Amino acid sequence: MKKIAVFTSGGDAPGMNACVRAVVRTGLKHGMEVMGIKKGYAGMIENLFVPLASNSVSNIIQKGGTILQSARSQEFRTKEGRAKAYKHLTAHGIEGVVAIGGDGTFAGANVFMKEYELPFIGIPGTIDNDLYGTDNTIGFDTAINIAMEAIDRIKDTAHAHDRLFFVEVMGRHAGFIALNTGIGGGASNVIIPEEESSIMDIVKVIDKSKKRNKLFSVIIVAEGSKLGSASEIATKIDEHYGELRTRVAVIGHLQRGGSPSAVDRILSSRLGYAAVLALLNGKNNVMLGVKNNEISHTPFHDAINKHKNLNNDLLEMAKILAQ
Repeated sequence: MKKIAVFTSGGDAPGMNACVRAVVRTGLKHGMEVMGIKKGYAGMIENLFVPLASNSVSNIIQKGGTILQSARSQEFRTKEGRAKAYKHLTAHGIEGVVAIGGDGTFAGANVFMKEYELPFIGIPGTIDNDLYGTDNTIGFDTAINIAMEAIDRIKDTAHAHDRLFFVEVMGRHAGFIALNTGIGGGASNVIIPEEESSIMDIVKVIDKSKKRNKLFSVIIVAEGSKLGSASEIATKIDEHYGELRTRVAVIGHLQRGGSPSAVDRILSSRLGYAAVLALLNGKNNVMLGVKNNEISHTPFHDAINKHKNLNNDLLEMAKILAQ
């Protein structure tokens, strides 16, 4: 294999640049040419290919976002769009592709590989940490550290004014960010998509805090909570108590930007390095991850369709420590 391509797709995650850097420099070390595809599958269709040298990826390991940019492509969902993508890949002599992204990225690669014989290796780049086959995804550690720092600051003002804060973090379909932020930030409660809960459950937590003269609380809400957004929940709590002065903070996209943590830089580097070796060893149609500190290989089909469960022990611990 003499020429490979790398791209980032879907939502950006801190550490993607570190991963691109590792792919490029590992590929060059093994005598390969490495091309970057700008704007993901859209760029593949629009022929946005750029050669990447060692100095192309200098001084990016500490940068958030992605130098290759990212986009979602409706056209790639069509046979015609994928045909254009394949035409450009072959025109550039690409023999293998490293795809950095989430389940949508891998679903696209999975369909593409059924139509064309071109090996793809996936690397899990998403702050949500919701992909089956890896303990952590690129960007997750940074995201929870950003959220936790925000919680620390919010708790200061919550304590100063005896207020209840609802803090919304990202996680439309999974509560990994909310749960870990709640544990690390010492939250009074965590509301996640995986659990059925009611407004009265939150009322019980608040009343319990009042009984032990804790007049301020911080409750973490994942954006995909079945009870609604943090603002909607706060409104219902206000209606229940009347006199309670709730406040809402939405951390949102702050979690996706900024410099990646050391953990994410190292994870990204390991996976980028391993992806090139996987292509050289004839692997394809798999997502790389790290399980029990070892590189793992998960077929795209499993990474997309199998569900990654929250650690129930962590969930139970969070409830106990919040009392």
